[in-house]
Amino acid sequence: MQEYLRTVQGRITDSIVLGTVMSINSHIINGEVVILASHGQAGPGKSASIRLYSATELDPKTSRGKLSKEVRLKHGRSKKDKGLKTVTYRVKIRVDTEFGIPGALVINNKHKNKFFLQSASFQVPSGRTIHFDCNSWVYPVKKTNADRIFFSNMSYLPNQTPEALEELRREELSCLRGDGTGKRKEWDRIYDYDYYNDLGNPDRGEEHVRPVLGGNASYPYPRRLRTGRPPSENDPSYESKPGMMSLNIFVPPDEQFNPRKLPALLSNSIQSAVHFLVPEARSLLRDDSDSFDSFDEIRGLFARKENRKPASDEQPKKKTSHRKKQGLTKFPLPQIIAEDEWAWKSDVEFARQMLAGANPVRIQCLQEFPPLSRSGALSSIEEADLEPNLEGLTPEQAMLQMRMFILDHHDHLMPFLDRVNRKDVRAYASRTLLFLREDSTLKPVAIELSLPGTPYGMEFNRVFLPALGSRGDQEAALWQLAKAHVSANDCAYHHLISHWLHTHAVVEPFIIATRRQLSAMHPIHRLLDPHFKDTIHINALARLILMNSGGMLETILFTKKVSMELSSMLYKEWRFDEQGLPSDLLKRGMAIDDPSSPAGVQLLFEDYPYAADGLEIWTALKTWVTDFCSIFYRDDSSVQSDEELQAWWSEIRNVGHGDKKDETWWYDMRTLTELIEAITTLIWITSALHASVASGQYTYAGFPPNRPGLCRRFVPKEGTFEFGQFLRETDRYYLELLPGRSDMTLMVALMEVLSRHTSHEVYLGQRSLPEWTDNGVILQKFANFNGNLRQIEERILERNKDPNLKNRFGPAKIPYELLYPNASNAERAPGNAGKGIPNSISI
Repeated sequence: MQEYLRTVQGRITDSIVLGTVMSINSHIINGEVVILASHGQAGPGKSASIRLYSATELDPKTSRGKLSKEVRLKHGRSKKDKGLKTVTYRVKIRVDTEFGIPGALVINNKHKNKFFLQSASFQVPSGRTIHFDCNSWVYPVKKTNADRIFFSNMSYLPNQTPEALEELRREELSCLRGDGTGKRKEWDRIYDYDYYNDLGNPDRGEEHVRPVLGGNASYPYPRRLRTGRPPSENDPSYESKPGMMSLNIFVPPDEQFNPRKLPALLSNSIQSAVHFLVPEARSLLRDDSDSFDSFDEIRGLFARKENRKPASDEQPKKKTSHRKKQGLTKFPLPQIIAEDEWAWKSDVEFARQMLAGANPVRIQCLQEFPPLSRSGALSSIEEADLEPNLEGLTPEQAMLQMRMFILDHHDHLMPFLDRVNRKDVRAYASRTLLFLREDSTLKPVAIELSLPGTPYGMEFNRVFLPALGSRGDQEAALWQLAKAHVSANDCAYHHLISHWLHTHAVVEPFIIATRRQLSAMHPIHRLLDPHFKDTIHINALARLILMNSGGMLETILFTKKVSMELSSMLYKEWRFDEQGLPSDLLKRGMAIDDPSSPAGVQLLFEDYPYAADGLEIWTALKTWVTDFCSIFYRDDSSVQSDEELQAWWSEIRNVGHGDKKDETWWYDMRTLTELIEAITTLIWITSALHASVASGQYTYAGFPPNRPGLCRRFVPKEGTFEFGQFLRETDRYYLELLPGRSDMTLMVALMEVLSRHTSHEVYLGQRSLPEWTDNGVILQKFANFNGNLRQIEERILERNKDPNLKNRFGPAKIPYELLYPNASNAERAPGNAGKGIPNSISI
C-alpha cells in the first residue's frame, strides 16, 4: 500500500511540475467566433474546430507559420434577430510562448450542414486583438475534403508578406483558380471564366435559341463565371439549364447570399408576386383582359395615399394600417403619381427625368444640327420649325451656345426594328431634341420617330412638335403618343445597357480576376471586397430569370428576342476609361474641362442633379482611394513591381474583357495615378452609378404609363383607319398603345423587387464590421471618407430645398435622393426608392 501511495504521489508531483513547465512555456489566446445560423438550424457546435497559423513565427518543418492545437467550438451563445440566429463561441487556445501573432484561421467543419462564418477575433497576451472578417459559407469537410482557411484583416503587398504566410498565400490563390474543367459543385471555391452561352435554351425549341455572347467578333461581351454545367442536348455550344423552377446555379461560397439576404430577397419577391398574380387572376374573368380600360383602373393597382388629416383629438394610426385596409394585393404607390397623378404627362417632367430620373446617363449636348446617323441618313428635324420654342434663337445658335441637347435612341435600334416589329410590338428608333431654358429646365422641342425603309430606300422619318396654342388638342395627343415611344426606347436602353451591361455585366470579370489573382491579404482585394458583395449571385439569378430566352426582360421590353444582341452591340462602344463620371460627362458634352475644380470638370449648367451630386461623390471616392493606395504604394515602381496586381490587370484586359484586349485605351497600370483612377472608376460603377440607375426604378417605372417597356401601336397617320380610331377615342387609343394588362402588371412587380434595399444593406462609407482592417491609419482615413459623405448628404438636402433648382423635384415633386449616401445610418428599414448608395451591386 505504501509503495502504491508513493507511486501516486510521484505521478501527481510529475503532473504539477509538467503543468508548471507548460504554463511557463505557453500562453492562452482568447477568441470569439461568430456564426450566422440559417433559419431552422443551430450552429455547428462541437462538430467544428479551429486552429491558428502564426504570421510571425515559422515552423521550419512545414515552411509555414506555427500551427496551434485544434480547439472545438463549444457552448455557443445564441441571439435571435428577425428569426435569424447569431451564435457566438468563446474559445481558449493554448500556444507556446514563441507562437507569435496569429495570421490565419483554419476551420474544420465535420457537421452535416454548411454554416455562415461571419467573423472571428483573437486576443494575444500583449492585449492586441487580431480580427478576421470572414463572411463566407463553410461547407462540411466530407464534401470539400479540405479545411477552410481565412486570413486576418492585416494587408500585405506580395513582397511584404510575412515569411510564415507566403506558402499559404500561394496555395490559396492556386486553389481558387482551378483548372478550368469539370462541373462545379456548390461548395467549390473555384473561379474561372465562360461565355454567355446559357441565355438560350435550344432544348426547348428554335424559338429559344439565342446567340452565344462573348468570344467572337459578331457578339462580343464580358465574361461570366463558369459553372461547368454539361452542354445542351441539341447544341453542345450551349450550356444546359438547371431543372425547371430551380434556382440552384453554381456560385462560390464567398459569393453566395448570407442567411440574412436570401430570406429578404425571397420575401420581397413573394410579396411582389402576390401583387402581380392576384390582379392577373382577376383579369382572367374579364371579357376584354388585354388592355386597361382607363388610367383610373391602372392606378387601382396601387395602395391609395391617405390624404385625410386626423382630428386634433384623434389618435394617430400606424403607418401600415391604411395599407392593411386595402389588402396585401396592392402595390405601394410609386412616387411619380404620389403627389400629382398627372405630372408625368407634362413636358417639363418628361425632360427632367433625363437629368434626374431612372436613366440620367444618356442625354448629350447636341454637337451637330441636324443630327446625322452613322449610315449617313439625313434627319427630317431640319425641316421642322423649332424656333418658336427656342426663345428667339435658331437651332444653330442654340447649339453654339450649348443649349441644345439630344436623347438619341436612333442608330443602335435601326438595325433591329424589322425583327422587333412583329406580333404586338410597334417600335421606332427615336431622337428627341431639347432646349435649355433660362431657368435651367429642359424643354423638349422635337421628336423624330424613324423606321427602316426598303433595302435600297431611305428610312421613314416623322417629326412631332409640342403643341402650341394655335394647334389644339389633336396635335397635343399625337405629341403624347410620340413621347410614349421615346420613353419605351429609353426604358429598354436603361434596363439592357445603363443598368445591366454597364454595371452588372462589366463588373463580373473584375470580381473573378480579383479572386483569382489578388490574395485576400492584398490591400486592393481588401479595398474592393465590399463593393463586390452579392454581385455574382445576383448576376447568376439574372441570367436564369431576367436575361434568358423567354425571361422577364424579354417579356416586358419591346426588344424581345434581340434584347441581349442589342446589349452585345453596344458593348462594342464600351470603354473602361470613360466609365468614371468626369470622363463620361466630358464624352457626352455635359461638362467641360476645368483643372481648378475638385473633379476636374465644370458642368454646363448646375441643375443636373445626377451629375451635381455624382461629382461630389466621385471626388470623395477618389480622395479615399488615393489615401488608401498611398499607404501601400509609395511610388510608381511599387505599382510596377506588384506581381499580383499586374497579373490581375492583365487578366481583366486579356481574359475577362478579352474581346477588347487589343483596345489602346486600357490603362497600362504602370503608375500610381493609373491605379487610383482605375480603382475609383470601379468603385464608382459598383456603388454610385448602380444606385443612380437601379434604386429609382420603381419611383418612375412603377407606373408604366410614365415609362412603358413597349408600345403596341404606331402613331397613326392622317387618313388611315387607325387615325379615325385615334380621333374618336384619344385616351382609348393611348391605353391600347401601352403594354397589355399582364405585361404592365409584371413590369410593376419586377420594378418593385429590383428597387428594394434590404434592411441589412451596407452603404458607401460603411463596412459590415467596424474592425474590417487592423490598420489604424486606414481606419482614420476611412472615417474621413465617411465624414466627407455626411457633409455631401447635408449639401444634397440643401439643394433639394432650393426653389431655383427646379430639376431637383420637378412637377412630380420627387426630391432627387438617388445619390444620397446614407453614410450616417448604420442600418435602415427596407423600401423602394430608399435613400442610400449601397456599396455593391447587390440587387
